[in-house]
Amino acid sequence: MAARSAAERTVDSLGLAALSSNNVFQRDGLLGAQFELNRKLAIFALTFNESLDQRVARESGALDAQNTGGAQTNWDALSLVTDHEVEIQVSADRFALEISHACEWEIRELDAYMGTLLKLGRADHERNPLRAEVVGQAMIRAVDAVAERPETRKVLLVEIGRSLANAMRQTYGEIVADLRNAGVKPVGLQVRQTPHDAAGRGNTGHGSLHGDLADAVHGRGGPAHELSASGRLQPRGGGPSSGRGNFGPTTSGGGFSGRGTPMGRVDAEMMSLLRRLSHNAAAAVDAGNSDFGGYGGGYGGEAGASGMGMLSGPMMAPNLIVAHRDELRQAATGALDHMVIDVIAGLFDQILSDPKVPPQMARQIARLQLPVLRAALGDTSFFSSRKHPVRRFINRIASLGTAVDDFDGEQGRSLLARVRELVQEVVEGDFEQIELYEQKLNALEAFVAEQATAEIQAQGAADQLLGRKEDQLRVQQRFGQQLDGALHSLPVPEFLRDFLSRTWSRAIASAEQQHGADSALARRMREVGRELVMSVQPKGVPAQRQAFLRLLPALMKDLNAGLDRVRCAENVRRDFFSKLLPAHAESLKGQALSTLEHNLLAKQVEGALATPLPKTTELPPISASALPVLNDVVSPGDFSAEEAKAVGFVDESKVDWNGAVDIDLAAEPEISSVDIDIAGLPEPEALEPTRGKSLADNVQIGFAYQMHIEDSWQKVRLAHVSNARTFFVFTHGAKQRKTISMTYRMLSRMCETGRMRAFENAYLLERATARARRQLAELKGAAASPVGSRTGH
Repeated sequence: MAARSAAERTVDSLGLAALSSNNVFQRDGLLGAQFELNRKLAIFALTFNESLDQRVARESGALDAQNTGGAQTNWDALSLVTDHEVEIQVSADRFALEISHACEWEIRELDAYMGTLLKLGRADHERNPLRAEVVGQAMIRAVDAVAERPETRKVLLVEIGRSLANAMRQTYGEIVADLRNAGVKPVGLQVRQTPHDAAGRGNTGHGSLHGDLADAVHGRGGPAHELSASGRLQPRGGGPSSGRGNFGPTTSGGGFSGRGTPMGRVDAEMMSLLRRLSHNAAAAVDAGNSDFGGYGGGYGGEAGASGMGMLSGPMMAPNLIVAHRDELRQAATGALDHMVIDVIAGLFDQILSDPKVPPQMARQIARLQLPVLRAALGDTSFFSSRKHPVRRFINRIASLGTAVDDFDGEQGRSLLARVRELVQEVVEGDFEQIELYEQKLNALEAFVAEQATAEIQAQGAADQLLGRKEDQLRVQQRFGQQLDGALHSLPVPEFLRDFLSRTWSRAIASAEQQHGADSALARRMREVGRELVMSVQPKGVPAQRQAFLRLLPALMKDLNAGLDRVRCAENVRRDFFSKLLPAHAESLKGQALSTLEHNLLAKQVEGALATPLPKTTELPPISASALPVLNDVVSPGDFSAEEAKAVGFVDESKVDWNGAVDIDLAAEPEISSVDIDIAGLPEPEALEPTRGKSLADNVQIGFAYQMHIEDSWQKVRLAHVSNARTFFVFTHGAKQRKTISMTYRMLSRMCETGRMRAFENAYLLERATARARRQLAELKGAAASPVGSRTGH
């Protein structure tokens, strides 16, 4: 957007500069540059977008897994490239230097966010895929596509570079704001302390060490713990965790290794207690006791200790925070920590009794109670950010479990095994670090995606068919953009140019994709486009009018046949003809073109319409910011009857959009607010949508949804989303799995008209918070009554 805006401003500034210039040659150069840029603005924007997307993808490693993006071309190797490439690099460096002076702080802040986004662990400017050098190279290649003459390129580089440089400060600021709003946190400076330093300095003034940890550090090894050779606190031999190694990160089983970004600061004594309790709970599960061993006893009598004793259902696992509430409060250092402990205990009361979470998944979530408490104690954004990795990990496990109908089946067993493995790695890993949860969340999402792909392929490879269709549609869209650029400089009415590039380009591409570029049908589709352009040109000579009237019936017949072929929407067809007919009438009154002008224009139009259909391999990388890109061009006509049946394609025209939808008796009321009233904590973000049109942009693979299909409400599971978010595939049915495929436009209408909604009225943590607040309000009401005073509330 910044580049296109800079180019448009440059067109105006070049005109003003030419008017004020006293030098004839300079004025001609400025006017020539203005003419070329104005004529090829669309080409400039397309080239800039493609070049930037490719370079950013390469820098971030998306195109080449071996490319880390950090290596730069050695200046000693310049003999291997052309002089023009050297000029591009030099110009890009010069542009980057200009930007660096104007946007020093914005770029430095963006480097910190990119360090987190790319999991670098530090702010590395050379690894920032949006640094000024990358933007400069994209700009230079876009200028090369616009101007052929070196002097014109030089003028455009100076003027566009100046305009773009002025806009980059605001652009970088908006990018940083978007990353911040998405929940990305910048990497910070970290002081890494070695075991020798820790043992030698003792109390450094950065917080005291208490209990067993203090004894271990100062050489007074107590009976329970000792300091390992790596500097980590571990149980002495004979304890409940003997033989387990240290409490820190492990590399076995794919666990997180290495230091990352800690989730705030927690007192050392509290951290030691959390690790010990979490470790003991994990050991009990490893021993085969799914009820966490001795923690089950005595729990029932303490269930109300958190102040949330009214539960919505039977507990699937004991609440460890309630069981060790006194011990945790003693290790806490302030009233706010005490309140956080009680709040998390209350939340897990609700989480472990949630009726929508299967017991198998609830037990795995129960093992994460103490790591979740650690996150809440050290990071206040846990309560306010819906995108916090710990919250997302918990919510994702619950939602994926809710979508499984049978845990005795192969799919349910494999998902449960993978979740158990990832939870174990969190409990045994360094769960202080936020990267651990991000890594496990990514691993879980990758597993679910692979599992869903295997399920779809087992039912007929619908994903491959839809992928081919999407590639064909992307080729058609790309061809339309190229055709629009080729027609931009020709004297073609705007309505006709839009029709040719957006609608008729699909007819040409469809004919070539189905019958080949040399087929008679494909050639006729291109001829119709040329005849359309020439039909609106002035015809002052009787012979030209007679030729026009003689060709008009065949032209209209072929035009309607092509529109029928792509199943053009009736409103689009009606709007086009309402403008074409007056244009034809006006062309019979105007001043006729000379023979030379007519032939020259016909040759130019023929050349523009001869633009070749791009190949699939030539398509630019899919940009996430441009998705969904094909929501307005997909129609049932793109599928044969056999293909539509194979993928379960839902025809949008076959749905009675005006008909009433039956009430879903199983639907729960929507949760409007789930904030937690704790003084000192930030305000929470808005809830993720569970219904309405915005749900279409937030559906996730592996999640369950309620869909009104075949005249009834059915539970469906999202199994596949095409690369460009053109097609969505759902499965449903307990035993005989069926496939439902639809376009993004169809999905949006389903959500907008209330025919599809999320199976859960909110994610697990949001549901638990809402119930806890509601029950807390009931307890407060009971406390105001005589009965409430006798119960001790």
